[in-house]
Amino acid sequence: MMIQWYPGHIAKAERSLAEQLKRVDVVLDVRDIRIPLTTQHPKLKEWVGSRERVLVLNRMDMISPEMQDLWLQWFTDRQEQPYFTNAKLGKGIREVTQAAIAAGASMNERRRKRGMRPRPVRAVVVGFPNVGKSALINRLLNRKVVQSAARPGVTRQLRWIKISSDIELLDAPGVIPVRLEDQRDAAKLAICDDIGEASYDNQRVAIALLDIFHKLNAHVNTLDKLRSRYEVNPENLSSEDYLHTLAEAKYLGDLERTACQLLTDFRKGQLGWFPLELPPSL
Repeated sequence: MMIQWYPGHIAKAERSLAEQLKRVDVVLDVRDIRIPLTTQHPKLKEWVGSRERVLVLNRMDMISPEMQDLWLQWFTDRQEQPYFTNAKLGKGIREVTQAAIAAGASMNERRRKRGMRPRPVRAVVVGFPNVGKSALINRLLNRKVVQSAARPGVTRQLRWIKISSDIELLDAPGVIPVRLEDQRDAAKLAICDDIGEASYDNQRVAIALLDIFHKLNAHVNTLDKLRSRYEVNPENLSSEDYLHTLAEAKYLGDLERTACQLLTDFRKGQLGWFPLELPPSL
């Protein structure tokens, strides 16, 4: 299975982003909390440069509080402060705003020393498609000003938005590497709906999800969740065999329907809320 997705609007947006970064003080690095390592763009360090960065782990409702604590500890051990948000419901938004303003305070301190008047902090929101950037901006503004939907590729142009007298925000389309070198990561993006659906085969991605379930089972009891949801025992079955068995038991042998249902159930939390990645120290 080869998954590659790099639509033209992303290439154009990345060129524009490189130009607009000259005006930015703070980078809001927004990631999908279910796959926080996979959704770190390889160009992030280049984009951040000497700027301040605020790490936002969105969709906090999609993993357990215990797993949040594990990720918090892992990032803290690496001198990073993650901010957990649920942009859809507005949780954690105030803390992100305060962190962005605080991160830009040094900019205004330098301006004061030069005899210049302070100005609003300029921040940019960067992240993979469909990780919740637009929903985050709408919550920061407390009103809907940018289009937001549960699919990748909705935002297609860069635009500056004034949040308050203290902060201005650059909304950028989701950016993704030109080539997805690690196909295991590409499968995670597909599972989480963070990449265009035309780029992957639902059945192969559903099998990849089942593979991850087997690997996570010791930590999250994922196999129990499958058994409870579908009344089909996944033990002693390979991922491919389970997909076929489930199709025969529940969906008249229709593999495509079965695969789509598995992916939909995971995305909607019907299988429980858990990440597809664990802190590497586990």
